[in-house]
Amino acid sequence: MATRTLAGSRIRERRIAQGLRQADLAAEVGISPSYLNLIEHNRRRIGGKLLQALALRLEVDTSLLAEGAEQEVIARLGNVAARLGEEIGVTSSADFANRFPGWANLVIRAGRRIDELERNVETLTDRLTHDPHLAATLHEVLSTVTAIRSTASILSDTREIEPEWRDRFHRNINEDAARLADRAQALVGFLDGASDTQSEVGSPQEEVAGFLSAYGWHFPALEEGRAGAAASYLSGSAQIKSSSAQAIAGKYLECYREDAAQMPLETIRAAIDQQGPDPLRLSTLLGQDLASVMRRLATLPEHGFGLVVCDASGTMLYRKPTDGFSIPRFGALCPLWPLFQALSRPMMPLAQRVLMPGRGGMSETLFETYAVAQAVLSTDYGADPLLEATMLIAPAMPEGQAVAGGMAAGRRIGASCRICPRESCAARREPSIVSVAL
Repeated sequence: MATRTLAGSRIRERRIAQGLRQADLAAEVGISPSYLNLIEHNRRRIGGKLLQALALRLEVDTSLLAEGAEQEVIARLGNVAARLGEEIGVTSSADFANRFPGWANLVIRAGRRIDELERNVETLTDRLTHDPHLAATLHEVLSTVTAIRSTASILSDTREIEPEWRDRFHRNINEDAARLADRAQALVGFLDGASDTQSEVGSPQEEVAGFLSAYGWHFPALEEGRAGAAASYLSGSAQIKSSSAQAIAGKYLECYREDAAQMPLETIRAAIDQQGPDPLRLSTLLGQDLASVMRRLATLPEHGFGLVVCDASGTMLYRKPTDGFSIPRFGALCPLWPLFQALSRPMMPLAQRVLMPGRGGMSETLFETYAVAQAVLSTDYGADPLLEATMLIAPAMPEGQAVAGGMAAGRRIGASCRICPRESCAARREPSIVSVAL
C-alpha cells in the first residue's frame, strides 16, 4: 500500500545521517538516482518491496519511514507560524517536523512560552486596570503615605510642640508606617500572584475558578452519587481559602450533583452518540432544560467544551475556558458575545459561529456557541423573573458539515476592548493596548 507522501523526508534524513550518497543508496535498492531524488523530495509515493528495501538498507523499521510526523505536531507548527504572521504550508511544516523532530518540538515549546508570556501581560494589564481589590489596596497605600507625610511635615515645620501632641504625632507615624508596610507586603504578594498565569487567588470567584480547574471541572465522586462527596472535595481543596468561596463552590457542586443525577454519564454519552453534541437536540431527547444540558456537556472531559454563565447585569458567575477562546478574569467583557444577546431574548435558544482573535492578533479561531437566558427564580406571582444566561463554546465543525440552526460563517468578537486588536469595531469602549488591527 502506498505510504504518505512525506515518507521521502524521513528517507533523506536517515540517508544523510548515515553518510550515504544518493547514487549509492539508489544502486543498492535497484532504482535510479533521479527516481530516489523524486522520492526524497516527496514527489513520488512508495510502498511494498521498495519501502522494505530502503528500510532494510537504512537500518530502520518500515513503519518509521511510512509514518509521517504526527498531525498534532504539524498543526502546532502552523499555529506558531500564523501567530508570528508567517504563511507556511502544511507540506513545509510536515517536512520540517519529519527531518528535524527535535527542532520542531523546540519551536512548539517556544510558541507555548510566547503564549504564556502574552497571557501574563494581558492578565497583569487587565488586573492593573480593572481589579477592584488592587485599586482599593493602592488607594490605601497612597492614603497612608499622605498621612505619614502630613504628620512628618507638622513635626518638621513646627518648632514648639507640646509633649503630649508630639508623642501623639510620633505614635501616629509609627502606626501608619506599620500599616503601610503591611499593605505594601500584601500588594507585592498580590502582584506576584497575578504574574502566575495559573493563579486564581484574589477573590472568592477566582478561588472557585482555581478549585474547579484543579479538578478539570470533572468530579467522579459526584458522578457516582457518593454521600458527602461535595464536602470531601471542599475540605481537601488548597484553593478554597475563604468562607465566601466555600459557599460559592458548594452551590456549584450541588448543581453539578443534580445535573449528574438527571443526566448520568452513560445517558448523556449515549444521547451524544445518537444526536451529536447539539445541546438543543439533546435537551429535547433527554427532557431537560437547555442550560442544564449545556452545563452537563461542559463537564465531559473528552469534548473540551467551554462554558460561561452570567446574571442579568452581565456579571460573570462561572467560566470554564477552552483553548483559543479568551475569557478575561477582570473588567468588562465583549458586548458582542451571544451570551449577552441571549439576555435580551429570554428562553430563545441562540446558535452563532464566532471568530475570536488569536494571540498577537495574527490569526482568528472559529468557534460555535450556543446560548440561552432562563429564569432561575420567581419571588412572587407576577414578579419579573431573575435571569441567568448560559453560553456553551465548542470548536467549529469542519467545513461542509451541517450546522444546527443554520449558523453563519462567523461573527467577529473579542475578549474585552482593552486587549482586543479589532480597532474598527463599532462596539469598542476604550482604546486597545494591542496595535494589530483585524
